[in-house]
Amino acid sequence: MTSAPAPSRTFTTIGILGLGTMGAGIAEVFARQGYSVVGVEQDDDSLARGRQYLEHSTTRAVKREKMTDLEQSELLGRITFTTSLTDVAGADLVIEAVVESLDTKKELFRELDGIVGADTILATNTSSLSVTEISTANSRPGRVVGIHFFNPAPVQRLVEIVRTVVTDEQVLEDVRALMDQLGKTPVVCGDKAGFIANTLLFGYLNHAVSMYEARYATREDIDAAMRFGCGYPMGPLALLDLIGLDTAYEILETMYRQGRDRLHAPAPILKQMVTAGWLGRKTGRGFYTYEAPDSPVVVADAQTPSADAAPRLRHDLRLVGVVGTGTMASGIVEVFAKAGYDVTFVGRSREKVDGVVAAITRSFDKQIQRGRATEEAKAEVLARLTGSTSLDDLAEVDIVVEAIAEDLDVKTTLFANLDEICRHGNGGQGAVLATTTSSLPIIACARATSRPQDVVGMHFFNPAPVMKLVEVVTTVVTSDEVAETTRALCGEVGKVAVACGDRAGFIVNALLFPYLNDAVRMLEAHYATADDIDTAMKQGCALPMGPFELLDVVGNDVSLAIQRELYLEFREPGFAPAPLLEQLVTAGYLGRKTGRGFRDYGAR
Repeated sequence: MTSAPAPSRTFTTIGILGLGTMGAGIAEVFARQGYSVVGVEQDDDSLARGRQYLEHSTTRAVKREKMTDLEQSELLGRITFTTSLTDVAGADLVIEAVVESLDTKKELFRELDGIVGADTILATNTSSLSVTEISTANSRPGRVVGIHFFNPAPVQRLVEIVRTVVTDEQVLEDVRALMDQLGKTPVVCGDKAGFIANTLLFGYLNHAVSMYEARYATREDIDAAMRFGCGYPMGPLALLDLIGLDTAYEILETMYRQGRDRLHAPAPILKQMVTAGWLGRKTGRGFYTYEAPDSPVVVADAQTPSADAAPRLRHDLRLVGVVGTGTMASGIVEVFAKAGYDVTFVGRSREKVDGVVAAITRSFDKQIQRGRATEEAKAEVLARLTGSTSLDDLAEVDIVVEAIAEDLDVKTTLFANLDEICRHGNGGQGAVLATTTSSLPIIACARATSRPQDVVGMHFFNPAPVMKLVEVVTTVVTSDEVAETTRALCGEVGKVAVACGDRAGFIVNALLFPYLNDAVRMLEAHYATADDIDTAMKQGCALPMGPFELLDVVGNDVSLAIQRELYLEFREPGFAPAPLLEQLVTAGYLGRKTGRGFRDYGAR
């Protein structure tokens, strides 16, 4: 195995072509670290705006006490502002950050040929155009590389270094070393539209738009599902409004033209909104409506749910039943008991029933140690629990939540039994029957009963006492009263309910797992390493975990099963499970639980 080439050059002067928001940010990054910067703009007005960007940005840093007045003065003193391209003649590295126009960029690289030295590295900050094609305008394409900073450049640590098939390896290593010296986190990838972060991010965002366009769920519920179900800092539709719908459309269109992947074909509603001038925050209207252009403050519009429409308990719910004794079932029992409900839970053996009480006791003991609960609260909650090994003891409950194995035959048999045991309406209110399935059709459980209108999905997330989200899933026959009651119940127990229909993946899994599958495809194509892909998504998109970290936690077998369900339901070619995922599962590399998945965790 050969060692990586050592950095071969010293960088002292950096040329930045274009001083818009991104170019000015990149200039600030280098000037902060003591480099001399030559900032070039096309005319005096643009140059003045660029200088103003830098002055405003550094003044904010001074106000926040992240920089002194002297440091600001020294930083700005390191930057030469000019409208003459020839002033970058002595630069060791030139980065262009001009408008996303292939012709404009190629013309610049053509001009630079006769200006800079033979050893000068030339870089483009493009986020969607072909670095290879840009490099062909230069007589030395081997010295051309993509350096994709993220906005705002002084804050965001991630930098994607994009290699072409002819990029010199030493150039690649020198640029990587330079980014390290800047305090950035560089990841290396091939030259494909979208690179790492945008390829994975915009496929996910586009899917969310399609979900909204199909009216499968409201914009609020789609966004809440990903925030509370996955811990994402923003929901996909709110994020699109921040990015700009015109920018998103152009990136998706570029990726689709290059890869012909249907999942990157912009959802039709995106084009409609862009044509209407609804570009997101910058115009004051996108998926949401804002107080004013460029304002982050969302205001009510015709789609905003009315306070009068908040769900109410249409059924009298006092006694809760739970079937199951696993981790999810124990968590659900704890959630209801903590909220003040009496809970009867049923397991297959007395040992398993006792295990639920022991698990809830351990959970409370940890909270007591951390000062988040008291012995009195623990005693009160445990007093609300009644364990049983007989389903007959659920005869008087107002709602049953089943949390048993993800096996359709087992679930339908259970629902047929619950139908016989639990209270029927008979002119009054019957018991609500809920399933926690994450992947099976709820209508199949409903059809196993004589009261399909009373059957609903109540998909908790693991661990149930901690995760705030519950997907409330209705079938075509679920009654409105039952659906509303279930959503209201979620609020009563401190959860965030989102409403959706009965189809594979619901909201969260339908958006999450195709993204994870795309990441596996990226890895198996040797486009980037698992470490670089994880880093790109955590630092570039502020996600709590990278896709391969998450896959190894979830379990590759579980992920494969969900991806297969999505593919069978939607028949979308892009949803077909990645061969590498199937191979890992066949080999028994299931993730952390087996000690090996996409990474090796040692023997288990």
